[in-house]
Amino acid sequence: MTADQPLKSVTRHPGRAADRILLRTARAGGAWTVLLLVTATLSTVAQILFPALLGKALDAVLDGAGGSRWVIGCLVAVTAMAAADALFELAAGVGAARGVALLRHSMLGSLLSWTGPGAARSATGDLVSRLVGAAGEAGAVAAVLVRAALSVVPAVGSVIALALIDPWLAGTFLLGFPAVVVVLRTFTRRMSDVSTRYQEAQGRLATALLEALSGRRTIAAAGTAEAETRRILRTLPELSRLGHGMWQAQTGVAGRSALLTPLLEIGVLSVAGFALSAGRITAGEMLAAAQYVAIGSGVGMTTMLLGRLARARAGAERVRGALSRPALEYGVRTLPPGPGTLELRDVRVVAGGETVLDGVDLTVPGGSCVALVGASGSGKSLLAAVAGRLADPDAGTVALDGVPLRRLTREDLRSAVAHAFERPVLFGETLGEAIAWGTGRAADEVPAERIERAARAADADGFVRRLPEDYRTPPSEAALSGGEVQRLGLARAFVHRGRLLVLDDATSSLDTVTEHRVGAVLTGALRDRTRVVVAHRAATAARADTVAWLDGGRVRRVGPHRELWRTEPAYRRVFRGAADEDADADAVAGADVGADADAAGADAADVDADAGAEVAP
Repeated sequence: MTADQPLKSVTRHPGRAADRILLRTARAGGAWTVLLLVTATLSTVAQILFPALLGKALDAVLDGAGGSRWVIGCLVAVTAMAAADALFELAAGVGAARGVALLRHSMLGSLLSWTGPGAARSATGDLVSRLVGAAGEAGAVAAVLVRAALSVVPAVGSVIALALIDPWLAGTFLLGFPAVVVVLRTFTRRMSDVSTRYQEAQGRLATALLEALSGRRTIAAAGTAEAETRRILRTLPELSRLGHGMWQAQTGVAGRSALLTPLLEIGVLSVAGFALSAGRITAGEMLAAAQYVAIGSGVGMTTMLLGRLARARAGAERVRGALSRPALEYGVRTLPPGPGTLELRDVRVVAGGETVLDGVDLTVPGGSCVALVGASGSGKSLLAAVAGRLADPDAGTVALDGVPLRRLTREDLRSAVAHAFERPVLFGETLGEAIAWGTGRAADEVPAERIERAARAADADGFVRRLPEDYRTPPSEAALSGGEVQRLGLARAFVHRGRLLVLDDATSSLDTVTEHRVGAVLTGALRDRTRVVVAHRAATAARADTVAWLDGGRVRRVGPHRELWRTEPAYRRVFRGAADEDADADAVAGADVGADADAAGADAADVDADAGAEVAP
């Protein structure tokens, strides 16, 4: 378990994980949970004592004894109930806030710590639904558990009180009480099932909505807004049906209780009437008996508690689904000084039930650049993720300067490895903060010159300075193209000072000239770092020191791009297609690489010459 996932260990043991999550969440309230228990107990005791005190007061008045002390006792009981209930609500609010915070903190730690294939991918909308709705339902469980645990006390106390008044009263009550238990048990089972399915349907609705919002330009271009609206709303009938199901369960138990409670009261009061006429009980005791029957058979509060408990358990089950995802565990070793040599030995990765990487062996010498090349689905991006430990292999070892990545501390691993992605997401309130994010520190802790050097190396400084507030521009207010976002993602990776740089198709949206400029930095100023680059362009592969050609989840060959291009027709097809298989290999390869150099012209030479100064620490 990591510090970011305080509930992770709860899901590691078989059994009723959802129930353990609820108990752990209840304990998160600490002293407030204790206050819940104390105030609920006080309120329950006062509730049980009040009918007896009221009966004594009535008998005292009827006997002409005044009964002031019993009246005072009633007032004390009522005051105690009111004060206890007020404190209970305060403790319930604070405890719920702590419980929800615990669940969301642990879920975020679990969801954000794993980006590889170790768990099935869930839609974003469903995850948001779990973080918001499910955590909200389960996080407020402490008050429900305390009330539910004490809900049996009024019933037991009522039976005891009736037995003390007259054993026949208690016997009459117990004859009808099993029917109440059956009603509550049936309600609990039905409510738990319906609540779970209702929350799952909410997650599907949220997923469809977020997908549509993310692809609104595509929807507008295709003219499919009405069809998308129908797709989003197609879950509503199911939500309506399940909502009616919960309503029917509640009204059903309410109707049965409306029948059972009066029958119990009539039965007990009938016996009490005979006892009163026989002189075995007093009028005050008959009044107390009527109230004890109402307290003991009162299904309303119990129904509400069981309904809330069912929803909380359904929420906890959905929380468990998020927490049960495999999460990266870090070791205790630190990284020794070294050039950044990366070694993969017999690496195998299974995703979606299929072996995507199988027996991969690859050594990347420190300070060299290797391009990962292969057809779509060959495992390039997955190998890049494994190389930087965004995912763990199912078998085999990945080591940096002789230390397996699994054994490194979080701090050492993340300070040694930088990443850039095909579709980077910009975090931070300004573009400067978005770049500084790569250092793992706040923007005000990173010198502005360092941020600007990284931006120049990624060919991003020019368009950033053309913005009204340059590096202080919020990302949401900057109309950035896909290539500009990629360049900012590269700048975020360049500002990082780790010894290993992993680029997962991070230049795919760049134009030819810009791609050549960035490539010149990768092969020039960043020569002190080990670079793993997922390449889809021949020019990118040609600039690397060596190419690892992936085919069918294995490394088919390792060697210089020009050599592979000249000798392997299948390698050429990765870039050019089968139509060029019989073309002159040297001529085609030279055209691919030379075109970039011609287009870049003198700018490339300038970048290569100045790159060392641009990204040097």
